[in-house]
Amino acid sequence: MVIPEKAYWLAWSQIKGIGAVLISRIYQHFGDLSLAWVAPVSELGKIEGFGSKLIAQVQEVRSQIAPEQLLAKHLQDNPQFWTPADPQYPRILLQIPSPPPVLYYGGKVNPEENLGITPVPAIAIVGTRYPTKYAKDWTKKISRFLTQQGFTIVSGMALGIDTEAHKGCLEAGGRTIAVLGTGIDIVYPSSNRKLYEQIQQQGLVISEYSAKTKPDRGNFPARNRIIAGLSRAVLIMEAPQKSGALITAHYANDFCRDVYVLPGSLSNQQALGCLGLLNQGAQVILGEEHLLEMLQTIPELDSIDIRKEESFASLESDQQSPVVEKMDTSQLEPELAQIVQVMSSEPISLDAIAQQTNLDTGTLLASLSQLELMGLVSQLPGMLYIKG
Repeated sequence: MVIPEKAYWLAWSQIKGIGAVLISRIYQHFGDLSLAWVAPVSELGKIEGFGSKLIAQVQEVRSQIAPEQLLAKHLQDNPQFWTPADPQYPRILLQIPSPPPVLYYGGKVNPEENLGITPVPAIAIVGTRYPTKYAKDWTKKISRFLTQQGFTIVSGMALGIDTEAHKGCLEAGGRTIAVLGTGIDIVYPSSNRKLYEQIQQQGLVISEYSAKTKPDRGNFPARNRIIAGLSRAVLIMEAPQKSGALITAHYANDFCRDVYVLPGSLSNQQALGCLGLLNQGAQVILGEEHLLEMLQTIPELDSIDIRKEESFASLESDQQSPVVEKMDTSQLEPELAQIVQVMSSEPISLDAIAQQTNLDTGTLLASLSQLELMGLVSQLPGMLYIKG
């Protein structure tokens, strides 16, 4: 009996120390994860990011997991999920360096949307959990307007801007996608249960976390890369200096997605992160029609070099970010200090950092994002990181 390849995507995702980036490299090297599952360790050693410790971990797990049995058991609690082996997997996510190896979903699937052949792309709208009335009003206004133009609205179902973005879309009768930092069976925050149910009726909820996964601080920065990856452009409506929305903007930049920002006031602490993005070259939103004009000029992703070297937030600049100040490393929390210790002026991959620090991917992404905002770590294209 032929074992579905999605069973091997699932199996590889169970190995601690192997995240989305490294699984993508394994697939690129072998062209088939079932072949990689039975490959000799000497062949695995040829892949960037595989050291002796990780290879030993792979050997141990491969001897304990039968992919076909794992898939059958997993489907009992997770009946709906895609892997890159499935034709329904969102094609746009395969263009980022860290596509989720397993993507759970609930609601109404739009095959044309997943294939990327809809007339207009999806647009992400994100921001602070504690917005001003000005930001809330403009978020709902823009969400409704873009929905009426045929756009799908992507957000994270968090309180504040995310909630207003989803609501504006739903009220206009459109389709919205919520990317969760929990299992798709967990409603977080619980106050958004009605919104969650409406999204399932008119759109889609997705997550890279399996059923029963509860909220964890490390899940949300990782979730933000999916929001950026699914969208052709990201709108930051209001965000303070250390907002998760800025993490989404950094991912959008790394993935060659356009970033647009609603301008705010210098006297509003909740808008300072947005002003920083504008200072670094993000596009300013001057109204609904102005935004639409800019979105209509976005080139197709296929025509873009995704290895783009120049960006609105040049991560290789010697200048310190104007948005944040550098911090004395002696003040860092233990996890952050541990990461800084393995960094150098030479680029290092996400998986290599995970291997050296023994931190899980979610915690690592959250910590790296925090270090970026502090100005202690910079991210390069391809999910590589350098110190400073």
